[in-house]
Amino acid sequence: MGKQDNSFKVVHPNAAGIDVGSRSHMVAVDQSKENVREFGIYTKDHEELITYLYAQGIMTIAMESTGSYWQTLFSALQAAGFEVLLVPGNQTKNVKGRKTDVLDCMWIQKLHSLGLLSGSLLLSDSFQQLRTYYYHRSHLVEQSARYSSKMQKSLRLMNIRLDVAINDITGQSGMAVIEAILSGVRDPERLSALVSIRVKRPRQEITDALHGWWRDELLFELQACLEFYKLYEHKIKECDLVIEQLLIKFAPKMDITEVEQKQLKANKKRRDKHAPSFNLSHLAFNYFHTDLFAINGISYNTVLCLLTNMGHDLYKFPTAKSFACWLGLVPNNKISGGRIISNRTASGKNYIAKALRHAANSIGNQ
Repeated sequence: MGKQDNSFKVVHPNAAGIDVGSRSHMVAVDQSKENVREFGIYTKDHEELITYLYAQGIMTIAMESTGSYWQTLFSALQAAGFEVLLVPGNQTKNVKGRKTDVLDCMWIQKLHSLGLLSGSLLLSDSFQQLRTYYYHRSHLVEQSARYSSKMQKSLRLMNIRLDVAINDITGQSGMAVIEAILSGVRDPERLSALVSIRVKRPRQEITDALHGWWRDELLFELQACLEFYKLYEHKIKECDLVIEQLLIKFAPKMDITEVEQKQLKANKKRRDKHAPSFNLSHLAFNYFHTDLFAINGISYNTVLCLLTNMGHDLYKFPTAKSFACWLGLVPNNKISGGRIISNRTASGKNYIAKALRHAANSIGNQ
């Protein structure tokens, strides 16, 4: 009997491998060290790299993902007409002790030419835009909450316990009291009169909570924090407006029946403090053809996160199991000798997974 050919077949003969770096990119077009070239990170360097790949007859490229350094190069290569695969580092690990930039890019090129690499799932351009806006919005919300806490601390250090008298110092009553304090009002009776009658605390208790010791440095800090808080709140509204316009622009065209509209109204939930002001339930129904707010634990932020980070790209996953695996919410079983030696979930930062965990926790706390 003849010997069987167990060698790997070359699947992509015109393949290149790129090791992405923060200062330069190493490019291999074959398995010769002499042909490995280093390119810079500027736009002119990207253009030189594209010209070089054209000259070498390259058609498909694999590049290892490193932070956010890959994004501009990836977009430039795609726009130039190349087939580009973005692969995680766990697919391109080399033999221990063989770690140089030159060997790394050659190893990536070799694996890709043999068809041993699978690209990461990437969102369409429209949802990459929305995801960027969502990340920025999340940052604005975090900063707003930070300055709200600083205002609360400044008041507390002056023994003005507005946080005890009312639930939210950044609500209508709380903001009225803070602005009065900064305008020079010091009389607890006058300050308590600004609190809405809907506040359930006894009026005398509210008055007692607004009696304290005034300190110039803390009043200065309170003024600065209030200005920053208002600025971030304004920017959140601006960001919501842009997100709403893009969601409407990219939404699939469909008509909502009267029965479905009644169902959406029936499942309407209480808005969180930083819930978007636009009609999120209707937009989510257009994208997913179901009422997400009918699910227990689902909040406005959860739906907004799913819409802006995935949208109808959700249908790229063939099954719910594959989607859960991509989120990193399933055990990463490592089996040896017929038994599971580790089942820790894969590490990684996924905003959708984080939002779904919050939703699950809210159900558990009910």
